Amino acid sequence: MLGLIGNTPLVSLQPLIPCDCRIFGKVEFLNPGGSVKDRIAVALVLDAEERNVLKPGGTIVEPTSGNTGASLAMVAAVRGYRCILVTPEKTSAEKVAAMRAYGAQVIVAPNVPVDDSRHYTRVASRIAAETGAYMPDQYANPVNALTCEKTIGAEIWQQTGGKVTHVVAGLGTGGTACGVARALKSRKESATIVGVEPVGSVYSGAAAKAFEVEGIGRHYVPASLDMSLIDRVEIVSDLEAFEMARRAAREAGLLVGGSSGAALVGAARVCAQARQDAYIVVILPDSGRAYLSKIFNDEYLAKIASGGG
Repeated sequence: MLGLIGNTPLVSLQPLIPCDCRIFGKVEFLNPGGSVKDRIAVALVLDAEERNVLKPGGTIVEPTSGNTGASLAMVAAVRGYRCILVTPEKTSAEKVAAMRAYGAQVIVAPNVPVDDSRHYTRVASRIAAETGAYMPDQYANPVNALTCEKTIGAEIWQQTGGKVTHVVAGLGTGGTACGVARALKSRKESATIVGVEPVGSVYSGAAAKAFEVEGIGRHYVPASLDMSLIDRVEIVSDLEAFEMARRAAREAGLLVGGSSGAALVGAARVCAQARQDAYIVVILPDSGRAYLSKIFNDEYLAKIASGGG
């Protein structure tokens, strides 16, 4: 299973974002665990084994918005570890169910500020400290960005024949965007990395507030995000992201999640200003199958549209 991770294809986005330049989506939901996070999950576990901080029969604990958790749970199942995952209440029911399906114990924490002891990152840290379990800590572990540099960044360069000019990616832990940035900028200094975040995230310097899109945005800047590598930030509302995700399914056959929808909104803005010879790659982190009860639920979307989300 782990050997199936990576080498995901590029698909044309012209049916969804008609433009004069070339634009492609990097389809990360075709990884076996269903998201881009498969890449870092296996790397984090193998690194811990090599450093002997994760021993046979050991336990992995991690705070997660869902995708990294599902990926870690999959890797734990393959490698024979117990897995405890802590996720916030806003995580979709489908992602919680997926983590449990792989055999992980899932603790759902309330949506509270990061300085609250009940915050999911603090709960995970406390469990790890009390039990002696290994916590990969995707928000600070340098293996996160390094893995993305060696894998998805190198793949994009190879798949585009070095013609890529822009990469658009959501800003979550920052590992994907920063890893891709290092891979491309080391080969082509002019490569432009466009980060996308939701309204309410602090990455652009705005005041923190609640948002519904999962997997991107933070109320603090994690150690894994180096903003000096991000050339431009596009801020996208929950409604814009979700409506674009629904459009992607209906107009291009791409069933993607909300962070992909946000990235597509950012990419459309880039396309509107790009030169005709631009070659844009948009990272599509996960599948819309993980959000059928939310993004693709008309009642939920109506609540978001009315400002009740």
